[in-house]
Amino acid sequence: MTTTTLAVLVPLLPFLGAAAGLLLGRTAPGYVRPLAVLPTLASLVLAVLVAARQGGGPSIDAATELTPTGSVPVELALHIDGFAALVAILVGVVATCVQIYSTGYLRHDPRYPSYAALVSLFTSAMFLVVYSGDLIVLLVGWEVMGICSYFLVGHYWETPEARAASIKAFLVTKLGDVPFLIGLFALGTAAGSFQITKVLGTVASGGLHHPTVIALLLLAGVAGKSAQFPLHTWLPDAMAGPTPVSALIHAATMVAAGVYFVARLLPVFQASAAAMTVLAVMAAVTMAGSALAALAQDDIKRVLAYSTIGQLGYMTGALAVGDRGAAVFHLLSHGAFKALLFLAAGVIIHAAGTNSLAAMSRMSNLRDRVPDAYWTMTVALLALAAIPPFSGFFSKESVLGAAERVATGHSGGAPGAAGWIVLVASLLTALLTAAYAMRLWLLTFRGRGDEAPDHGKQPLVMNAVLWVLAVPSLAFGGLAFRLLPDWFDGRDLAPALTTSVLGTGLALAGGLVCYGAWRHTSALTARVPLGAVAAHPEADAALVEAEAIATHKPAYGDIAYAADPADPGRLLLGPLYRHAATGFHLDAVYAALFVRPVLAAADLVRFLDREVVETYVRGAGALPRLLGAAVRRAQTGNVQTYVSALLAGTVVLAVAAVLVATGA
Repeated sequence: MTTTTLAVLVPLLPFLGAAAGLLLGRTAPGYVRPLAVLPTLASLVLAVLVAARQGGGPSIDAATELTPTGSVPVELALHIDGFAALVAILVGVVATCVQIYSTGYLRHDPRYPSYAALVSLFTSAMFLVVYSGDLIVLLVGWEVMGICSYFLVGHYWETPEARAASIKAFLVTKLGDVPFLIGLFALGTAAGSFQITKVLGTVASGGLHHPTVIALLLLAGVAGKSAQFPLHTWLPDAMAGPTPVSALIHAATMVAAGVYFVARLLPVFQASAAAMTVLAVMAAVTMAGSALAALAQDDIKRVLAYSTIGQLGYMTGALAVGDRGAAVFHLLSHGAFKALLFLAAGVIIHAAGTNSLAAMSRMSNLRDRVPDAYWTMTVALLALAAIPPFSGFFSKESVLGAAERVATGHSGGAPGAAGWIVLVASLLTALLTAAYAMRLWLLTFRGRGDEAPDHGKQPLVMNAVLWVLAVPSLAFGGLAFRLLPDWFDGRDLAPALTTSVLGTGLALAGGLVCYGAWRHTSALTARVPLGAVAAHPEADAALVEAEAIATHKPAYGDIAYAADPADPGRLLLGPLYRHAATGFHLDAVYAALFVRPVLAAADLVRFLDREVVETYVRGAGALPRLLGAAVRRAQTGNVQTYVSALLAGTVVLAVAAVLVATGA
């Protein structure tokens, strides 16, 4: 079987599994789980074979025209280089783990058949994005992922949070997709083709006109899909969906698609220094702001959601300094440990007996109840914090090294200003990432909230998947930076001494400071009974506020603050805590700037339609109605009246005739 045939089967098998699962979900429920797992597993095996045959060498290209368009052709094309081959393996690994995990996590869910089919369709769409060599076909996979996310985020549609989150995710991503679509058409028109190889050839020959406009239009879609500032607000709310869906969206599909798209078309963005600077600023604001927000969240999945936004900021930062090898390296590494973090969080949520949410402030004694989640999540958090020798250290260090080379003028892939912006923001984010990772670990496994009822031992498949993902979270980075350069344009991914020392030192400092803050607040609240903290002379303002929140549980806006006065995030952020917990009120800003004006305009249109347009419509019907009523009065049904009217009319006509004749 040729490599092209194998590559076509990779997205096709999950699609067929999704179709079969939807058809047989009600009539033959026993086939649902095999149809969910086996096609995805087969696609993973085929993706590995495709990668083995590609081998990091020249790209595999094939194309056939779908239908005559009369101008720019649309072709069913494959373009598989080293980046595509490895990202497809990541998608297959995570999707297979999610499908296996879901057989235990949702084993009693009556809507599991439709859920499993949508996950398979989601996976198929991402495979299509990864392997596609034509931008329009890539757009099809891009949009199919959007509609799948709408249904999967709203899986628990009985709850208002899930319904609102699914609508928000759909609308915000569509907001970015409109300029993205315009940018694709402009790019294809300029190149005379939607084939990626021909587009890149046009860029290389200098034939791309208005590269800044095209790049900025494309960046709008990337910001929406990959949850980058300012279109990132949908991702934390999307945590209302099932936890395995969160793992799939965050680790291997949807949000990874935007980063992968920029990596594949990086020369288009490099053709504009302004676009690269905008990308660098977007990455810097995203990674630093999301890390601050993560330090103030109480729900464990919202912490991980903001963490994903920040880590995607690292990837876009690497792209902003012109190093797509570092970006995709971190994409692969992050996919493994972020999938592990979400699935471990799912075990914790499952143990707490809830559907999708778990407040860390209410957790207690979880280390002994979920030991598999405890150990594997510890590994994943160390990888997230970029502590050597875990995988996150090597991939994040490749981003820092790339930014440092551009900032110091040792690489010309991007403006020097972009290098400094990314480098400074990345180092600050390394400090904050370690802090919120430590906070999550402390509040989850060493917290002193109310202990949730014990719902028994977790299904074996759920715990087994955690240990499978723990292996690449621990060992992938150390092997990959030696093996991947041949797959990634020959770029050196080895850690550099300066940025390694700076990044690791800041990460250790962030973790230790957070631990010290937790010890301080825990010791004080242990000495002083809850309810007397405010009157204690050692209590600081942050702790007094924490006690007030713990005892009265007020809500600021839509966010209910943590009930644990020993939360170190409150002490570290101080007055910034309240703003960080609400995502710096960006949703409120959007509501004031866009939502309320649109609703007001809708009210005005409704008023004009009801009071003006309908008045004319009602008037047009009222006049004939009045004339008809007048005529109806003459129709009495009395024959004598009709004869009298006839005679009177005859007399009138006779008199008129005489007058006319006399006048003549």
